Amino acid sequence: MSDYVVAVDVGGTSMKGGIVTRSGEVAATGRRPTGGEGGPANVVETIRSFVGDLAARGFELFGTGPAAVGIAVPGLVDDATATALYAANLGWRDVPAADFVPLDVPVLLGHDVRTGGLAESVLGAGRELSDFLFLPIGTGIAGAMIINGAPYGGTSGWGGEIGHIPVFPEGETCACGQIGCLETYASASAVGRRYSARAGASATAEQVAALTVSGDPAATRVWDEAVEALSLALATYTLLLDPSAIVLGGGLAEAGPLLSDPLTVRLAKRLTFREAPPLRRAVLGVNAGMLGASLLGWRAAGVGDAGASWAPDVPRTPMVS
Repeated sequence: MSDYVVAVDVGGTSMKGGIVTRSGEVAATGRRPTGGEGGPANVVETIRSFVGDLAARGFELFGTGPAAVGIAVPGLVDDATATALYAANLGWRDVPAADFVPLDVPVLLGHDVRTGGLAESVLGAGRELSDFLFLPIGTGIAGAMIINGAPYGGTSGWGGEIGHIPVFPEGETCACGQIGCLETYASASAVGRRYSARAGASATAEQVAALTVSGDPAATRVWDEAVEALSLALATYTLLLDPSAIVLGGGLAEAGPLLSDPLTVRLAKRLTFREAPPLRRAVLGVNAGMLGASLLGWRAAGVGDAGASWAPDVPRTPMVS
């Protein structure tokens, strides 16, 4: 069997790919625009070309083709049939995994957030946990529910859409059409948008965090509402599934104690009769999706979780402080 797999993490605007060995070495990486402006067929062809180029680089390094390919994609994924069912931001429907790969090798597809959660479970902040929520807070909010050590997508692949829990029923309209969704208040894009609407000046979520530290009233109000929304959604999740921990990732988690300290306090207050799960910081960052895709690739090759013994020095991450 070949000593490497090709792994690709497909995002709405760009893709990250890698050549990952069975021992966990990332032998090469690359990035490429997703090409969504050219339509779904163009996106599929761009992924196919990227996989082919990575495999060619792997042949230069190892003298053989890849053992398999793993790909993390946004939207709905049917694990049983290895089909990318639908992605709203990319426009495709019912794309078989084989269409993404110009090689005759095994391939596995995974939902992007759940694949990132798989990586944090095997390699990162959840390595010793069997049940936790991986919550990357970025442009949007979706969660990866890790249950009994495996990502859980539900009956139809919609499991983990915590961003559309209604937290403020009389609140703002979400892009999904519902009222008061978590994503409308606590995603990084929402924090920037809501500050701009309140203050009349544009700002990113990172800038809103800095303004909150400096005591800016509009920023403080927007940040407080984001934390409140998160505490409501995470209390609901905790009461339903009783996770060992909540692993926070994405851009908003980079705020560190500005987010984790008040969120820890408010979550505890909403769970008066039980302990709240600890908050942890995700450790794999932007590499989570690509590393998760490599785990899918090794599973496709029949190796299982080759990465279980990787990266022994990856921090186990204490509670966010």
